[in-house]
Amino acid sequence: MNENNFDLAKLIEYPKSGIFSKVLVKTKNRDVTLFCMSKGSELSEHTSTKEGFVLVIEGEGVFTLKRKKIKMKKNVLIHMNKNEIHSLKALKNTSFLLILTD
Repeated sequence: MNENNFDLAKLIEYPKSGIFSKVLVKTKNRDVTLFCMSKGSELSEHTSTKEGFVLVIEGEGVFTLKRKKIKMKKNVLIHMNKNEIHSLKALKNTSFLLILTD
């Protein structure tokens, strides 16, 4: 996608199960991806080689960062340093933006 603005409400679509993702911006120094997780879906522990931010758009879930649980709900912003262990689980259909930077 090569756009300067996005109507996120029109881009959100939940799969019957699992996770849907769509890259919105990809540049040399920044990636912005929309994630839509169906209720009950999970991402197991992993790390990223980049610093990142998670901005919850809607839904409810649990984001675990450095073994601490953070409640995912609308308008919550989570900051992750590179190489930090994290995981997440959607308790309801949940959408968020993942912003990775160098």
